[in-house]
Amino acid sequence: MPRVVHFEIHAAEPEKAVAYYQAVFGWEFTKWEGPMDYWLIKTGPDGEPGINGGMIRRHGGIDGTAVIAYVCTVGVPALDATIEAINVAGGQIVVPRMAIPHVGWLAYAKDTQGNIFGVMQPDKSAK
Repeated sequence: MPRVVHFEIHAAEPEKAVAYYQAVFGWEFTKWEGPMDYWLIKTGPDGEPGINGGMIRRHGGIDGTAVIAYVCTVGVPALDATIEAINVAGGQIVVPRMAIPHVGWLAYAKDTQGNIFGVMQPDKSAK
């Protein structure tokens, strides 16, 4: 059964958001060495319940088009089949399939209530 494996915070000013979450929760942030502004978030020790996440620089302003929430990502074995299931069930893909280099294939969808979520197929060869 697919599970939530990651969350993502979208922030217009990631540096301020890093300071905020460090002060409030003590989360650890590491700047990712990939091709985009991205920070990995460690929310607690390995072996304890919970998931880690990431933060990305928000694309667009807060005008109804940008993501202004935490996005949970569900790990799936086959992204294309999941995209088809999303569409058949009445959802829609809002960010098409894209490679996250050396991590996997990611797409964002909206459910029938307008909630955005991610779906990711792990694939270390993704480029």
